[in-house]
Amino acid sequence: MKITEKTVVHNLGLESFGGGANIVAADVLDGKLARIRPVHFENDYTKEELNYWTITGRDGKTFEPGMKSYTPPFPLVYKRRTYSKNRIPYPMKRIDWDPNGDRHPEMRGTSKYERISWNEACEIIASEIKRVHDEYGPNSILCQADGHGESKAINTPHGCMTRLLGECGGFTIQNRNPDSWEGWYWGAKHAWGMDPVGQNTHSTNTAQDIAQNCDALLYWGCDLETTTWGWGGQMASRMAFWFEDCGIKNFAIAPDCNYTAVVHADKWFPVFPNTDAALQLAIAYVWMTEDTYDREYIETHSDGFDWFEYYVLGNEDGVPKTPEWAEPICGIPAYRIKALARYWASHAVSIAHCNGGSFIRSAFAHEPARLEVYLLAMQGVGKPGRISIKYIEWVLFGMSSCSPLPLSKVIPNTAACYNGPLIGQGGDSFVPKVHIHKALRGEELEWYGHGTAADPRADQFKHFRFPLDGDAGVKMLWSDNPAFTTSLNGGYEFQDALKSENLEFYLVQAPWFEDDARFADIVLPICTKFEVSDFGTDNDSGQWSAVTFEEAAIDAVGEAKSDWIAVQEIGRALEKFGGVYEGIVQRMTKGKTIEQQVREGYEACGIPEEDRDFEAFKKRGYQLIPTEEGWEDQPVGLTPFAEDPAANPLETPTGLIEFYSQPLATMFPDDELRGPVAHWRESGDGHDDRRSSDRAKKYPFLIVSNHPRWRVHAEFDDVEWLREIQTCKVIGPDGYAYEPLWMHPTDAASVGVVDGDVVKVYNERGSVLGGVRVTERIRPEVVYMDHGANSDVIVSGMGGLDRGGAINLICPTATTSKNADGEVTSGYLVGVEKVDVFELAAKYPEEFNRNRYYDASYGQDVRDYIEEA
Repeated sequence: MKITEKTVVHNLGLESFGGGANIVAADVLDGKLARIRPVHFENDYTKEELNYWTITGRDGKTFEPGMKSYTPPFPLVYKRRTYSKNRIPYPMKRIDWDPNGDRHPEMRGTSKYERISWNEACEIIASEIKRVHDEYGPNSILCQADGHGESKAINTPHGCMTRLLGECGGFTIQNRNPDSWEGWYWGAKHAWGMDPVGQNTHSTNTAQDIAQNCDALLYWGCDLETTTWGWGGQMASRMAFWFEDCGIKNFAIAPDCNYTAVVHADKWFPVFPNTDAALQLAIAYVWMTEDTYDREYIETHSDGFDWFEYYVLGNEDGVPKTPEWAEPICGIPAYRIKALARYWASHAVSIAHCNGGSFIRSAFAHEPARLEVYLLAMQGVGKPGRISIKYIEWVLFGMSSCSPLPLSKVIPNTAACYNGPLIGQGGDSFVPKVHIHKALRGEELEWYGHGTAADPRADQFKHFRFPLDGDAGVKMLWSDNPAFTTSLNGGYEFQDALKSENLEFYLVQAPWFEDDARFADIVLPICTKFEVSDFGTDNDSGQWSAVTFEEAAIDAVGEAKSDWIAVQEIGRALEKFGGVYEGIVQRMTKGKTIEQQVREGYEACGIPEEDRDFEAFKKRGYQLIPTEEGWEDQPVGLTPFAEDPAANPLETPTGLIEFYSQPLATMFPDDELRGPVAHWRESGDGHDDRRSSDRAKKYPFLIVSNHPRWRVHAEFDDVEWLREIQTCKVIGPDGYAYEPLWMHPTDAASVGVVDGDVVKVYNERGSVLGGVRVTERIRPEVVYMDHGANSDVIVSGMGGLDRGGAINLICPTATTSKNADGEVTSGYLVGVEKVDVFELAAKYPEEFNRNRYYDASYGQDVRDYIEEA
């Protein structure tokens, strides 16, 4: 029996921005995706050709890369995403939006859509671009061209429109905040540098160092068994098991007993969300008062320690930061804090991260991030077995020093054929992502720092404003693959901003009709990975770097076009206006075909000429890059700094670890919440979310919201195979699949709910519905709901109600602190209340009955939003 007509190789990571991971083979039969599977490298390479590596830990325990790709669940189910019932079938226009008459912005998110042709859509869009240019100027078009999406380069899912608009005067760009690294970016960089994102960038050969010398790993807010699935595959999980084989103990510090804690941890420290700083200060207190920190290291490798010591011992505010002080704040008993501190002081301990969660995405997250660096310094970071390690983003921004595993000879890139803006690149007119709602409303803004993960520490002291002199502010929003309301903070306020009269036109291009797309005036259908040809890389999986010849596997679904082609179609409609628009498609594409761009991408990707063979690459579908010769002789992590800080300085003004940041003291002398030395912060700058707060009487639970187990942000919420898993959704009495809300048994009893009940999770910003999972995997007084669930809006805007469980809708809008423009998406106060879904249905009959085509097995269906002829 024939099982395949052809096999293509793609990367299915969700980095976007031209990067990639998770290389897979996809088999096609009868013109459809038949299956997606790992790539077996042994069919094309020998170990000798790859300079196959092996690293050794204690007792001779070895770790090696293997000869097939370690594919996580998300790529394996991608054909269901490709054929989703929520694919946008054709261009659509909001039925009550008339570009030549009443635009009804207040109806965005409520109105249905009607089918239009590609020609009509492009004519309308081109006319709107021309009108906005003529009336307001080019910077009045805001490109929301960032976020996580499919890893495409030529047909990039984020930013193709900037190539078009750049040819006709410019645009305003949404600058993506350092969303996975907020606290490190705004805090840790001021303690030890580590540009660009503030996490340890000196990681070379640290996996072997840990395996040989480390006694324990602190998995601090780290879920490597979940977060890596979208970006790096299963090598991280394999490495964690290897560390255990080497005798390393694992301590999980998080409000939830997450999947990494369940699988790997010897002990779980269930800290309250966003109280890690109190725990860290108490550990420092024990070391100071018991004289168990590395005094000599502090004297030679750090600056300003006396300021920190003065604060911790209570000399500044009269409150010593004892374990007894920390206990009611962080929820860890004082005796356990002391035990952890004493174990750490007498053993080689490293900290492990995988991004996200309340540790780094909460109010004042810069404080625990700085305190982490302080604690590492106090125990001699860079000495054997004492380091910070990441289980994700191993060659972040192409930096070879970020990987703890042996490196490939080359880290290839797609820059030569990438058709979007890179993080941190754009014109003078920009708005940080966390301030977009204000720009859409027409407000004048001021802030410090570009606010992107690509910028150095000193950039945080630069002052910016929007709009620029002479500009009119935002009048048109052009967004691709939008998921702001489910992936960033202040979602309900963002929905209100989308309905502002100031925003005259909202254009979305995307494969799926999800979240923000349902507020657009015009929606264009876009191809997924397997419907286009492209050039890709896989650098983040930890085996070998690779490049991929990504042949289109199937025909476009419905009337979908690739992002790159869709923008060209709009360009052709613009050309009829002449002038600056004349020949714009030729200027944008330089006349190159997709195959020409693939070849250019390959030839300029960084692979030496003698190792390139385009025809062989095309035939095989991928090319692996061997391990670098002499990788064993490279310095280990921060060892050079530990051995000689003067000769190997850090990227700080003093070259040392800075407990006191003179630049922060000088530039922001009045900043009480991000001062020169890290402190415990109770409230301020728009945040009042401690359990000691008066608000806690009304909203008694702290919520923790992590990277989802069964999604990547908003991706994959429509996949039947994942929804079959019991922990993915909770089926309510009305047959609707609700987003799970974890509650401890004592808390469930206190609000009168049992497993499977539907509840309202709420605060003054609004409510979302969820299905209760009663479990001891969450600590008391804390509830847990993953971010990213596909919204199903009953009432939009502030004070709204969402049936889909998009928890970020009720996140704070205020940023990390006033001079740190980070998102706050976890560790805030909510209330929980049981609801009767049938009473809600009676109160909102139109909204609850709108889902005529809805099926709990896959969720929402685009047909429910299309006006029937």
